Amino acid sequence: MPISISTPKLKDDPRKVFAELGFVTASDHLITVLRQATRAATVSDVTILIDGETGTGKQILARAIHHLDAKRGQFPFVTAHCSTISESIAESELFGHRRGAFTGAVADRPGLFQAAHRGTLFLDDVNDLPMVVQPKLLDVIQRGVMRPIGSDKESSVDVRIVAASNKPLGPLVAENRFRSDLYHRLNVISLKLPPLRERPQDLESLILAFAIRYRHIYEPIVEVRSDLLRFLQMQPFPGNVRELENSVLRMLFEKRCGSALEMGDWAAQSSDAASSSPEHSLGQAGEKLWQAISTHKLPFTEAISQLERQILQIALRDGGSTRKDIANCLQTSERTLYHKIRAHHLSDRPRA
Repeated sequence: MPISISTPKLKDDPRKVFAELGFVTASDHLITVLRQATRAATVSDVTILIDGETGTGKQILARAIHHLDAKRGQFPFVTAHCSTISESIAESELFGHRRGAFTGAVADRPGLFQAAHRGTLFLDDVNDLPMVVQPKLLDVIQRGVMRPIGSDKESSVDVRIVAASNKPLGPLVAENRFRSDLYHRLNVISLKLPPLRERPQDLESLILAFAIRYRHIYEPIVEVRSDLLRFLQMQPFPGNVRELENSVLRMLFEKRCGSALEMGDWAAQSSDAASSSPEHSLGQAGEKLWQAISTHKLPFTEAISQLERQILQIALRDGGSTRKDIANCLQTSERTLYHKIRAHHLSDRPRA
């Protein structure tokens, strides 16, 4: 079934439409790319090359273009994972084979081109496509006909090619590791996705989108704390959006209470057990408390009292919408919490 999505006009901001199709961004820089993608969706027979590091969302963008394609969107979107296709089976995988064509060919097998007929064939990691199959791929794209292994008949195939590369193809062509004629045939419409480290404004919208995606498993998240965002904006994220999604999943798994993601949730999901352990965190808090005591000449009892008040204020803000939720977060009773709130002259009404 085709997805019912209205195609954005070129003068409009396309981010909302692409977000509905799974490609989430708040980056102004990507508006131009998404407008190009919108135009590409209207030209159904032109090949597209999407360039970007691993994990930047190339397949999601390709699928979104497919769904916006009025001619092909109701037909199959098929992915060929070029990095996993070995040289020995590449031709059979893409173009199919006839029974008896080679040892082990016990039945006719349609290839991915036939599976994608009238739709879109997405060549993921096309930079890893074996050289031996590149001339035949070029021929099929140019002539629109293919011949399975073991067959003496050519048949027409109507497929749009969208290719993605996690390495720039130009240098590979210069090194004779990718055919120049195939490169130019694929690179008719060129779209480039920047890495996540160059799109810091995308972090919040992506995190909340992931939280919504997994809300059937985990408690709902409606906010990302500013200190966590500032921290994440300084991270390199070599795995890009895919790495961020995995980190968010771990934070959701570790989170015990509250509807906002914060630095403590990041520490809890960290693979560095020592840096995320309670002993380490409390040790750091103790160091900061000692600095406050020694610098400002605070009496020990007053410092502890102020620390307790600060913890209660944060718990009332982030610990939940009811006193029971907050008490559970603090691992104490509602009665004790009530008396602590009164002792520190804090509001006994948690936020709604």
